[in-house]
Amino acid sequence: MRHTPSPLARAIRGTRLALLAGIGLGPLALPLPAIAAEQAAHPHFSVPSGSLDQVLGQFGRQAGIPLSANSALTTGKSSPGLNGQYSVEDGLARILANTGLRATRQADGSYQLQLDKASSTAQTLQLDATAISGKAPGSTTEGTGSYTTWSASSATRLNLSPQETPQSVTVLTRQRMDDQKLDNMIDVLGATAGVIVQNASVGADSPDFMARGSIINNFQIDGVPTSSLLSNDLHSTAIYDRVEVVRGATGMMSGLGTPSATVNLIRKRPTYDPQVGFTAEAGNWERYGSGMDVSGPLNESGNIRGRLVVDYKHQHAWVDRYEQESFVLYGISEIDLSDTTLLTLGFSHLTRDSNSQFRATPLFFSNGQKVGFGASDYKWPKWNHYDQELNNAFVSLEQQLGSSWSGKVELNYTQNEYDALLTNIRGSIDQATGTGATLWPGRWISNSEQLSLDAYATGAFSLFGREHELISGVTLSDLWAKGPAYGLSPSYDRNIPNFLDIGAMPKPDFIDYGNNVRNEFQYSAFASSRFQLTDSTDLLLGGRVIDWRRIMEYPGAADVRSRESGVFIPYVGIVQTLDDTWSLYASYTKIFQPQEDYVIEYNGTPLEPEEGTSYEAGIKASFKDGRLTSSLSVFKNEQENLAIWNNDTLIYDVSDAATTKGVELELNGELAEGWQLTSGYSYSVTTDKDNNRILSRLPRHNLKTFTTYRLPGALSKLTVGGGVNWQSRIGEDQYWQESYALVNLMARYAITDNLSGSVNLNNVFDKEYYSYVYAYGLHGAPRNFMFSLKYSY
Repeated sequence: MRHTPSPLARAIRGTRLALLAGIGLGPLALPLPAIAAEQAAHPHFSVPSGSLDQVLGQFGRQAGIPLSANSALTTGKSSPGLNGQYSVEDGLARILANTGLRATRQADGSYQLQLDKASSTAQTLQLDATAISGKAPGSTTEGTGSYTTWSASSATRLNLSPQETPQSVTVLTRQRMDDQKLDNMIDVLGATAGVIVQNASVGADSPDFMARGSIINNFQIDGVPTSSLLSNDLHSTAIYDRVEVVRGATGMMSGLGTPSATVNLIRKRPTYDPQVGFTAEAGNWERYGSGMDVSGPLNESGNIRGRLVVDYKHQHAWVDRYEQESFVLYGISEIDLSDTTLLTLGFSHLTRDSNSQFRATPLFFSNGQKVGFGASDYKWPKWNHYDQELNNAFVSLEQQLGSSWSGKVELNYTQNEYDALLTNIRGSIDQATGTGATLWPGRWISNSEQLSLDAYATGAFSLFGREHELISGVTLSDLWAKGPAYGLSPSYDRNIPNFLDIGAMPKPDFIDYGNNVRNEFQYSAFASSRFQLTDSTDLLLGGRVIDWRRIMEYPGAADVRSRESGVFIPYVGIVQTLDDTWSLYASYTKIFQPQEDYVIEYNGTPLEPEEGTSYEAGIKASFKDGRLTSSLSVFKNEQENLAIWNNDTLIYDVSDAATTKGVELELNGELAEGWQLTSGYSYSVTTDKDNNRILSRLPRHNLKTFTTYRLPGALSKLTVGGGVNWQSRIGEDQYWQESYALVNLMARYAITDNLSGSVNLNNVFDKEYYSYVYAYGLHGAPRNFMFSLKYSY
């Protein structure tokens, strides 16, 4: 017997507002006998009982209409099937009886699955499904085939649709990550509207993720903040359903943070129905990989479910000697302890070992001539390496507290270890002799551990005759990090005899001076609410109070202690609904971010915390019943004590009053049946108190667009796609790069119902560009391709 999960289990499953698309049969053009007409209008169906999604699929095939049904609203529901003569409408009505759902015929003849608001079952589903933050109907994207989602909670932690969220939100869905082959955080954020990725190395952990003039240092997993010391760029998308990126200040969600963005990675969950997937890939530069994803019930009743994800990659690159091996293992299980209690257990294990990683190098010789090396002209020392391991274990308990309230407690433990021997090149290089450059190697070993507890309650309440929402809780986090303090042996000769032969430099020796130790604590309480002032006006109020402390221990030196207590981060947002399509919004919040201990002024004194305010306003729209969303926003950030790295002086410059202004425009979702699009444009500029532009290494203009189209009719097995990433000129003086565009293409073919093959071609026109340029430069990837196979059942 199929298990029917509890309302809470349905909520946490992350059910998504689904689309049941179909093409209705038009009237027959030729006159027929009455009995034939009756049979045509009421065909005979023989659909056995089973899960709702299976019954709908068989009904669609027997009715001769294409039905695209996912698990969004059908998960955990069953149907007695259908046997007899019925019209399409009557057949759907009988199949959907007692599910709280209904199918409505659209103007174009298609059918859409919706919640039946008049049904008590639907009302219960809606109430329960919005109980757990981040797991509302419309949030889960796996299986939808969509480039947008109907619900996200990363901005305020309340489950809100994009139109109800008073900030710019981009959701990179499972389908989009698969189509664009976005395998890691560098890929994901490089494809995200309004985010700039500048990578000064290949194989190390030094990418700069930037948005709205600031570095992105706020990362979360399932809404729980994770420290920037835990190698967040290491995460593999193989274990995530989606990535939600909220641009702007989100201190209420993350605690401390900059006004750039918050990146929230949402884990894949176990499924109620068995499913298995296998992947294999191969590309140029001797890159290959394989993976497995298995999910489903673990016992007959289905109250215990599990999922296991394995992913392996072995890659080389466009330069000699480079090699990287990565491995991902992820497991999660859900246990329905009762009709109102869900226990979740899980872990993840990631390793990435890189040999002979390469970094940005000088762009000019001492005579001012450009070095002019190509992307593959460098041979870095073989002894360069960066080995990383990231482990996470988590457990959560979710409890329905009443008819409209629920609570969740989650405990997370994360460990990050790395062992690295890296080097930089500095100096003024003589073009004729190749002398003048020096090698600056560094030895880095560290073990970081973070233990965090996140607990909250959420639900609805009545006030002044209207229904409102509230979520309130606490987040406690302790971080420990320890690693030896190495110094280069005085006997090592840094001078490079010939810049053209960097790889011949001998392996350096280091002296261990003792351990560096870091202890960091952040304890906070938060509350966020949505008040329905009128039928069309929502007011969002929230805030977080933070106590923060950091202790740094250095060998042979006094401890450095920093503390901030009672920091209050307010949040105010308002959303005005104009009609079923359009809404206006505005939001305000504060900025507060303690500086890292190494961020010091020219006189050696630590910088005061970065503080300021963030404002945003815009208009949003939802078309095609939420399948296509768009937004236009304007923003302004005002910051004090903004630290800006100076590559010439090798210290930080401080801007006492920096202002960042900009505009963002985005469109995501389905343009027509089988046609998905994502497109985002951003303009951003940062100035100092004298209105002079700063942070010129970031482009003013940036455009990212990608689209896929499944061909119709006899060619429906083929999906084609492509996109362009363009950015305007960056840099200043002699260190600059003109605007450039990268063109990417993809194609996917359904070989069978279970097997598909894909190819991704990146940088189609082999554009030469720098992924990082600021006195030193690093070439971006030349033209490359990847073939992929996916088998699922």
